[in-house]
Amino acid sequence: MSETGAVEVTLKVGQNKHLSTVPASAGPPGRAEMHAILEVGVRSTGGPASGRREGLGAALAQVLIIDTSKSMLHPETKLHAAKDATVAAVRLLPDGAAFAVLSGRYEATVVHPSGTGVLAVADPRERAAAEYAVRLLDADGGTAIGPWLDLARLLLQEQQAPVKHVLLLTDGRNEHDERRTHKRLETVLRACEQQFVCDVWGIGDDWDAELLLHIAGRLQGHAAAVREESELPAAYEELMGRVLGTALPEVRIRLTPARGTEIREVKQVVPSEQELRPAGAEPDAGGTDYVTRGWTDEVRQYQVVLTADPSGRELGEDLQLAAVELLVPGTKPSVRLPAPQPILVNWSDNPDDVSAPHPGVERHRLYRQCYEAVAEAYRAWRRGADGRARAGEELARALSLADRLGDARLRDELLRVADRDAEPPHEVHVRDGLKGVDWEHQLLSSARTTSHEPEGAPEYPPVGPGPAADGAGGLMECPHCGWLGPTGSRFCGGKCGRPLGESA
Repeated sequence: MSETGAVEVTLKVGQNKHLSTVPASAGPPGRAEMHAILEVGVRSTGGPASGRREGLGAALAQVLIIDTSKSMLHPETKLHAAKDATVAAVRLLPDGAAFAVLSGRYEATVVHPSGTGVLAVADPRERAAAEYAVRLLDADGGTAIGPWLDLARLLLQEQQAPVKHVLLLTDGRNEHDERRTHKRLETVLRACEQQFVCDVWGIGDDWDAELLLHIAGRLQGHAAAVREESELPAAYEELMGRVLGTALPEVRIRLTPARGTEIREVKQVVPSEQELRPAGAEPDAGGTDYVTRGWTDEVRQYQVVLTADPSGRELGEDLQLAAVELLVPGTKPSVRLPAPQPILVNWSDNPDDVSAPHPGVERHRLYRQCYEAVAEAYRAWRRGADGRARAGEELARALSLADRLGDARLRDELLRVADRDAEPPHEVHVRDGLKGVDWEHQLLSSARTTSHEPEGAPEYPPVGPGPAADGAGGLMECPHCGWLGPTGSRFCGGKCGRPLGESA
């Protein structure tokens, strides 16, 4: 966020470009599916992220939400830890940042600043006042998360700060929200999408991992939990450090399909699975934008699924199915953007010519299977003695997938709930003495993904670089179909999708 350093954005497209002209029976009738992995990176070249915090100030609008339902008093250490963590976050806010603290029960109320309906502006006096108000909090009532997020949305909607962040802490489940208004949370989440990033934390032993993951996935945040209440303040400090180290508030992925190509799905797959919804694009842009938010110095991966009709297409030739471009709204000279890249297809009428999917696509499929195995093991375990054998089988499947993925972190987390025999045949059993919260932690751990590829995985080189993003401009004509596009385009973006220039 600081003007003192440059930020470089990178893009790599990974895919197995070979597709059969005979569509798979599971795909759309008469159409074939192309899966591609977009690896997007953001890197600050002007110094460490900590160097950006001093300049953040008015660029940040922060809302902190504390669950103050009655269950936070059982034991009282939960409420004390929540207060300590919130105070720690408030103390880290830079001067000039807009902020508010909310208390959540059946409804949400503003703890600080009280009675104004607007956010406070951080300075020593406001931070001290917020700390005092937080220390006075008590707990009562039930849990209804929808109104909490809705109040955060109302407070943030008039803010012009590019970084809008909500940090929500809960120790329970969204039972009272759903009872009072059917699916109210879903209605609120639809209203909150694209408005702010929300990180969700669980504390205690009765929160719902799938609920946390759902909220974080819809609002492009992270879901996490602490095993001990005393760990929460340090976790909040670390998280706020990442927020204050924001390099870019927003990066847009623009997909421009060639004629006859349709976008079926776009989702983040690393560091967690999150569906991206189309957000439109500039008039006459010709593409569809997908907004990603809250970038620190990091690399994420996105899976794009396109469908195309192979009828009448050239065989054995690289053709463009879609162009990928990264955009940063209000880009300054200090932000270096990559050149647009093509997603290609090479059609074949011989199904045997089509090899395995790109390893990034396969890797995400294995992570999805692992998460589903853990969820099924949890459901079986909840049936008591009748389900222990099935739970062990599903944990064995999850461990096998973790081994196949080469993910040591995931394997170690699974061994918190699974006991695998050291001797062949390495039978897996559910550990004794587990509680429901142990499984909730496991679900959160299983939802985290990495891009590390196991040894021996097939290699598909990324698509080579295109023209410079800040090229001279102008237009060129495709000699095959007459499409007009930017000078330096490597592939036709029109009907034919064929190579241009020297490769034509």
